[in-house]
Amino acid sequence: MAFFGYTTGSLIKQTMRISSQKTNPILKNQIIKTLAQTLADFKDPKDVELFLSDFFNESELETFAKRLAIAYWLRKKRSYVNIKNNLKVSSATIATIQNLMAKPGMMLAIKDIEAEEWANVWAKKIKKFIKS
Repeated sequence: MAFFGYTTGSLIKQTMRISSQKTNPILKNQIIKTLAQTLADFKDPKDVELFLSDFFNESELETFAKRLAIAYWLRKKRSYVNIKNNLKVSSATIATIQNLMAKPGMMLAIKDIEAEEWANVWAKKIKKFIKS
């Protein structure tokens, strides 16, 4: 993981090291819940995007976004080759995400994306119907 720090007036990228010492499990659970609650409390997706772009460096954010895109496209039955060529990821990365597809959190995220997609399709149809 990386972060940006200020040194002598210029912005430099530094690598954040993870300690080999384990965090107290209770504290670890608390800080993860705090992060999740922080994200859940945002009302506007643009605020979430702003937070994520400040919190992660560009590469980290792209990595996480690609993981979700891979899962979504796998659900839509896109081929490994199609995903690999479009997202510029390896077959190993796609296989890793494929293995996560049955996990509850991943299924919840994909269902949420699909529900949003369905709502957008119907909203457009309703708008067309009302205009005519």
